[in-house]
Amino acid sequence: MDEPDGPVAQECVEGYLFATAPFELLLFRRPPTRGRIWVPVSGKVDPSDPDLVAALRREVAEETGLANPRRIVPLDWHVRFRADSGAIWRLHAYGVEVDRGFVPRLSGEHEASEWVDPEEAVRRLHYEDNRSVVGRLRAALESAAGPNV
Repeated sequence: MDEPDGPVAQECVEGYLFATAPFELLLFRRPPTRGRIWVPVSGKVDPSDPDLVAALRREVAEETGLANPRRIVPLDWHVRFRADSGAIWRLHAYGVEVDRGFVPRLSGEHEASEWVDPEEAVRRLHYEDNRSVVGRLRAALESAAGPNV
């Protein structure tokens, strides 16, 4: 995917909620008005957010009700894209570890959620950059803990 050139008008974050042993991800489905696509938690960084991780924590709490994830895994990855308005936005990805079996309180942004294995996550996620982050997250976890993640 070719990234657009120019100044970034909006920083955004996305969080891939996961549990380990075995490694699974919690995906969210947008409602019909937003295409019924499967996505991670995501949102804009607000001016009141002191940093990207604070923005991520706020978005996770707003979209799932989870105030204190087990840990946040920086993936040192971002993608620039053109928003519907034509402005350039930059999206930063993080892994967000939660307790196995966590049941989110869905916001109006999603109509469903489901725990899936990484292969199913790659099949369901709508955007190519979302699909590529699944492998990046798995690699980050394996490098930290070994291949039995």
